[in-house]
Amino acid sequence: MSENNPSTRSWFGAIAIGLGVSAITALLMVTLFKSGISPLPKPLGLAFAETLLGQELPLPVGLLFHTAYVTFWSVVYIRFFPLRNVKTVMILAASLWLGVLVLFYPIVGWGVAGLSVSPKLIIASFVPHLLFGVSLWALERFSPPSANRPL
Repeated sequence: MSENNPSTRSWFGAIAIGLGVSAITALLMVTLFKSGISPLPKPLGLAFAETLLGQELPLPVGLLFHTAYVTFWSVVYIRFFPLRNVKTVMILAASLWLGVLVLFYPIVGWGVAGLSVSPKLIIASFVPHLLFGVSLWALERFSPPSANRPL
């Protein structure tokens, strides 16, 4: 597991990887939600967008919020973390998961760790964050060299 020099990854490459990670995690979350497996009342990106904008919104708006959030953190990791390896990406994923539990769930009215809805929300948010970490590490680590060229 080699570390990569942040200066070797272009902004375009970092954004492309972030969009890929966003698509992978969104596919899992939407599939689990639509199949009724997810214990969340609605996708968190959608719940946050509705809370922020104060109105009911369609799922694509929530997916846009999800994409912006995931792409932002992917770019931060790729462009600014001095050491990029499995350990650092999992620390980022765990930090973001804790942020969901103590910040985003309360903001959308689900309580700390989602406990006002169900304790199942703790694991329901852990799985996509684990997938985020694995996907970000894999896409960043194994992206083609053309995505590594600086602008």
